[in-house]
Amino acid sequence: QVQLVETGGGLVQPGGSLRLSCAASGITFELYAMGWYRQAPGKQRELIAHITPGGTTNYAGFVKGRFTISRDNAKNTVYLQMDSLKTEDTAVYYCNAARTTHYWGKGTLVTVSS
Repeated sequence: QVQLVETGGGLVQPGGSLRLSCAASGITFELYAMGWYRQAPGKQRELIAHITPGGTTNYAGFVKGRFTISRDNAKNTVYLQMDSLKTEDTAVYYCNAARTTHYWGKGTLVTVSS
């Protein structure tokens, strides 16, 4: 059974940092492209960052220079380092694994507020 488990969310002040982790099981992790998405209240889910099996990354324009995606294939884990957080970054953050099938985690809530 495939499981993606996100951790690391929480409450942070504007300008602060958080590091999200997504631990995968039930898949051959190194073969999957991994992505982070988010969904704010009343909005559609949107792609934040994506990393290929070979380590190539791409980012949505609104997080470039602030967020960094990385992966550790030995730990079956993908990370999202989030710096210079803004109130508008408040959302539920989801991990995605993609190959011929897409798998999703249940999400972790990030709240940016003073």
